[in-house]
Amino acid sequence: MRLPGLHLYATLGIALVFLSLAALAIGPVPLGVGEVIEGLLGTGPETHQLIVREIRLPRVMLAWLVGAALGMAGAALQGLLRNPLAEPGILGISASASLGAVMTLYFGLTLLSPWVLPIAAMLFAWVATLLLWGLTRAGADQLTLILAGIALSSFASALTSLALNFAPNPTDAQDIVLWLLGSLADKGLTELWFGLPFVLVGLGLLSSCASALDLLTLGEEEAHSLGLNLRRLRARVVLGAALCVGPTVAVTGTIGFVGLVVPHLLRPWVGFRPGALLPVSALGGALLVLAADLAVRLVPTAREPMLGVITALIGLPFFLSLLLGRRQSWD
Repeated sequence: MRLPGLHLYATLGIALVFLSLAALAIGPVPLGVGEVIEGLLGTGPETHQLIVREIRLPRVMLAWLVGAALGMAGAALQGLLRNPLAEPGILGISASASLGAVMTLYFGLTLLSPWVLPIAAMLFAWVATLLLWGLTRAGADQLTLILAGIALSSFASALTSLALNFAPNPTDAQDIVLWLLGSLADKGLTELWFGLPFVLVGLGLLSSCASALDLLTLGEEEAHSLGLNLRRLRARVVLGAALCVGPTVAVTGTIGFVGLVVPHLLRPWVGFRPGALLPVSALGGALLVLAADLAVRLVPTAREPMLGVITALIGLPFFLSLLLGRRQSWD
């Protein structure tokens, strides 16, 4: 049975609210729901206000932002490429952003300013986007776009591995590895405000592609005959995905598989319509990242696991099931 649209939004929204309250309450200093609300409203003890407003709330809001960006970007790319295996990393934007951050860590540029790392990550993501945008301007088809993304990702990953190999000292290598694993820990409002404007523009750009992505399900030739400009659609989706993925990688590191898992889970509930999948994937992505970050904090270990590891453990079974399903269809 498929949930109607409003019911699906309500279900995801309510789940997100409850999970957010749980994330605000759970931590080294456990708080009740009433204490969380008092902390948010500024009517409780000063200690509770500090914990809720300054430490936990920015982390929750950043989880919303990262999850929404990755979820909608994944849904848009899958709709554009008409491939359920597509996700933001497929175009090489994530790997390029990671390379920019790794270069700043490798050369010690973060000592100049903490803003150097996210700015470098954004610049490298934009370079990758400009290359892909140039291909779409030249009339490249979906397969060429995918192959170019794979080439970019492989090149960026190779340079990242080279930086690790020649890291000046073990401490620098450890910093690079930990950043690549992705985490929301020790992130605050500064990181949130840095990524928010770019992500909002990216989400708006991807949302504007909803009707065109629905039209594309008829096939490229049919969609073109109905007035769809495929070149412009590819450019808008690639640019929107870059605006969503680049800033999130810049502030949290690499958090993979969100853009793969969320659209896969929610697609049947929207009638397999790519356009309708975009907004619900944003909600679902926020829910998944928040749940994974909450799981990270609940693991009874001396050191908090990295968020990217948790999302990879969640996403790998989905990826294998999709891959096996497609193989059976080929057979």
